[in-house]
Amino acid sequence: MSCLKCLKYTMCAVNFIFFLCGAAVFGLGIYMSTTAKYLSLFPSLSAVNLASALFVLGIFVTCVSFLGFLGALKENRCLLISFFILLFLLMLAELTVACLLLLYEHDIDRFIMEELTNSLSKEQNGGANNATIDWNTIQETFQCCGVKNASDWGTAIPASCCSTAPCTITTAWKGCYLKLKDWFEHNLLGTGIAVIIICSIEVLGMCFSMTLFCHISKTGLGYK
Repeated sequence: MSCLKCLKYTMCAVNFIFFLCGAAVFGLGIYMSTTAKYLSLFPSLSAVNLASALFVLGIFVTCVSFLGFLGALKENRCLLISFFILLFLLMLAELTVACLLLLYEHDIDRFIMEELTNSLSKEQNGGANNATIDWNTIQETFQCCGVKNASDWGTAIPASCCSTAPCTITTAWKGCYLKLKDWFEHNLLGTGIAVIIICSIEVLGMCFSMTLFCHISKTGLGYK
């Protein structure tokens, strides 16, 4: 019985951490929906709302963690095996996305370049006001100008391309594509560590749930 209690409360603790991860993803979705609106820079992705996807993912993760917490607390084998299956499917989806990103790294790189170029071209031809705001925001935030360099803007170089006025090709910052690429590469290590931690928590959750499930089945305790 002491071993069962230890497994049960460890499972509850792991699911609490898992719940916090889901809440963090949900919070990231809220942050992106309120402050990081750069979808106009990627015209082909205008129908895809990344913030909404993070909302759904955050809710899904929190629900799965609650399922595991309740299954461990009530010693319910049905809830535990459901938690194991859902967590396994979630980790499988994460690994699939990671493999696709690595496999199509160069295609994604080219896609980003083409999307930024198309967005800048539409903005120069009198595009939506959101595109102008987003370009000014990203240029001021990352201290960059245009896609490759300031010449992408032609003769009408915006003030957000420079730290001082008047803004010219010689005083403008370098292209946003290179700056964004450098930023992603700089944060790659932190992202990798975060992914490893999340996967480790998921593996722990699956191990504890299956161990608890087998222990309950063996002793004949708990709900079916």
